[in-house]
Amino acid sequence: MAIYRFRVTFEDYEDIYREIDMPSKGTFLQLHEAIHQSTGYKSDASSSFYVSNDQWKKGTEIGLLSSARKIDDGVLNMEDVRLSKFIDDPHQKFYYIYNFSSPYEFHVELIKILKEEEGKVYPLVSKRVGESPKNAAASNFPLTTGLEDIDDEEEITVDETEYGVDDDELDMFGEDDDTSASAEDEDKQEPNGMEDGY
Repeated sequence: MAIYRFRVTFEDYEDIYREIDMPSKGTFLQLHEAIHQSTGYKSDASSSFYVSNDQWKKGTEIGLLSSARKIDDGVLNMEDVRLSKFIDDPHQKFYYIYNFSSPYEFHVELIKILKEEEGKVYPLVSKRVGESPKNAAASNFPLTTGLEDIDDEEEITVDETEYGVDDDELDMFGEDDDTSASAEDEDKQEPNGMEDGY
């Protein structure tokens, strides 16, 4: 069986790359997973390979987690397509976009066709150069997603509708607080999103 050696280079970090040996009967999904085993990024983010020419122009798309619309438009599924189907050139190129919501773009180039070696398990990362950039959306490290802020905003919106609805709620602040409130204080509250109940 033939073994394809691909050089996978970060488009924006050309000094960082991986060389990955793949069996010719392997799928694009296996290449996708091998890339992320070598980078440390999660492999379950929406991503696509594009068959490319020497100028890295995008051609046929081979996607992971593609939408129904993309599939209707002819996008192929990574798990269904063998690498050998699109290797027409000894230096075949694929443009690869990982994680469309916070993307990294890669150049994937076939650099050698080897013979399978007994005792080696494929896919195989044969060379690593440089540390993968740390992308908050891509890395395996526990990071704040920002969803907490969205939840807080929703709570504020709910609280906001309660103010000015029931005057009895104001009694909990005491009479002194009610008499000290001035029109100027109320004006100050309006720009902060507080509705004037009057």
